[in-house]
Amino acid sequence: MNVSIVVPLFNEEESLPELCGWIDRVLSENRLTYEVILVDDGSNDGSWEQIKSLKKTYPQVRGIRFRRNYGKSAALHKGFSAATGEVVITMDADLQDSPEEIPEMCRMIIEEGYDVVSGWKKKRYDPFFRKRVPTKLFNWAARKVSGIRLHDFNCGLKAYRLIVAKSVEVYGDMHRYIPVLAKGNGFTKIGEKVVQHQERKYGVTKFGMNRFINGFLDLLTISFLTRFGKKPMHLFGALGSLMFLVGLGMAIYLGIDKLIALIQHIPQRLIADSAFFYIGLASMIMGTLLFIGGFLGELVSRNAAERNKYEVEKEI
Repeated sequence: MNVSIVVPLFNEEESLPELCGWIDRVLSENRLTYEVILVDDGSNDGSWEQIKSLKKTYPQVRGIRFRRNYGKSAALHKGFSAATGEVVITMDADLQDSPEEIPEMCRMIIEEGYDVVSGWKKKRYDPFFRKRVPTKLFNWAARKVSGIRLHDFNCGLKAYRLIVAKSVEVYGDMHRYIPVLAKGNGFTKIGEKVVQHQERKYGVTKFGMNRFINGFLDLLTISFLTRFGKKPMHLFGALGSLMFLVGLGMAIYLGIDKLIALIQHIPQRLIADSAFFYIGLASMIMGTLLFIGGFLGELVSRNAAERNKYEVEKEI
């Protein structure tokens, strides 16, 4: 199998026949063997009946149906588990991603050796203030935090080597950050391709403005997990120790100052009357709590099943 195309969908019955016909035409012309894995994320329209009908027309179609709506990440994770092709392509079902891009993205994976190829919708047809401006800000932040120089993290059209798709665990709303997850697993050759962006032909968008807020929070989460997931003490212990030392330094300063004043018989206020006393005390307490948090994190991490789970690329 050359290509597995994973298509998560929710209430897209109108676009599915055109999408499957378009995929079949493009991949047949390029002589690529393929499968289309349609993951119905709990649709409440006729999407599943449409998938069953398409299965009769196109034997390459496979259908997976969730009992309820779990989200795009869950659909992709299930699709990755079922994929068998040398290259795994992800795309949306709303016809805004063009199957014409698939052959070139496959070539970049197979011939140029990329682990991940991400689409870049350089020219978009989305509403300017509602989607394009927030998307630019979101992508800028993602580049800064992750260190991956992609222009469009949220583009649904991406290509992966099969081993990459099998190694990443996509959950929550982490589908935007699969390249970041792949990099965290050691797949560092990540490329980008300018792709066509089509105007939506059927239905309405399933995403609102809250996805950008959730996206930033997920970015912080994945950045933390990638760097400190197996060594939480390196973060919490360092911060805790620093804050404790700052508080201790203030306490020592107040103590020495009080001692000198007593020796020289200089009238002074009570130590508790100084703002430094409360700042130092709060710093020491917070530092201790952070250190304990890091220690507990290490205990949890040490007993986790994935503690010594590492990806081996080659062995002789």
